[in-house]
Amino acid sequence: MSYSWFLIPFKVAPGGVGGIATVLFHLFGFPAGISMIIINIPLFVIAWIFLGKNFGFRSFYGMLVGAFFVDLLSPHTLYKYCPFFKDIINTKYWAFTDNIFLASIAGSVLLGIGLGIIFRFYGSTGGTDIPVAILKQYTGVSMGTGYWFIETFIIFSIGVVFKDLNLIIWGYLNLFITTKIVDLTAEGLPYVKGAYIVSEFEDIIKERILEELDRGLTIFLAEGGYSGKKQNVLFCAINRNQITQLKRIVKEEDKNAFVLLVDVNDVLGNGFKSRMIDFQK
Repeated sequence: MSYSWFLIPFKVAPGGVGGIATVLFHLFGFPAGISMIIINIPLFVIAWIFLGKNFGFRSFYGMLVGAFFVDLLSPHTLYKYCPFFKDIINTKYWAFTDNIFLASIAGSVLLGIGLGIIFRFYGSTGGTDIPVAILKQYTGVSMGTGYWFIETFIIFSIGVVFKDLNLIIWGYLNLFITTKIVDLTAEGLPYVKGAYIVSEFEDIIKERILEELDRGLTIFLAEGGYSGKKQNVLFCAINRNQITQLKRIVKEEDKNAFVLLVDVNDVLGNGFKSRMIDFQK
């Protein structure tokens, strides 16, 4: 739906095989889905080698199904065989809108949700999903960041081929939104906060956190940069739903306490579920 209804008609794509298929569609009239299948074939060897047999099979299956529906759900096909869509499809652009901005937003969100769900269950649609997954597997780089590196060249190529530099801007807008939605869908929101607490009543605050929040703590020996005073700093990782309770505990024991809350991208350990995705499962 993302590619067929919104992105391909306006020549907007966040790079990848979809971007190459968009170029072939507008220049030579090749069906986008068939182009995706042809381009993807050599990439499965890479997936098989670096990500295991299961990922390679899921990629192959995901690519075939995705490419099939790109062509099946194309506005031309729906207009020809489904009378219901004749009053909905904009035949000037052969899209579901006549506004490139709305098409970019809708296409980006749908694409991000779709890719995120697929990644969440250890699959792929092939294409540049495969090198992105390899980066995630071996470097720990988020999938969204991986897309930025890999897709830049293709986005620039689209603008050059169609001699429209505006398409580069639209492509980057699409890529930005897509990568954010991919991360949110595949990995979820960061659900853990790290809390640094500096207080003269550290002992009682520590005991209350241990008892009431059932969270462990680490104690750092620190020194005030201005005063030179030696002071212990408490650190603990807590779920977001415990933030209010933590603040209440600290405030009740020491109104002058210094508390620093930071987002924690991932946690490995007892009591927390990692956001890491193992593509070799």
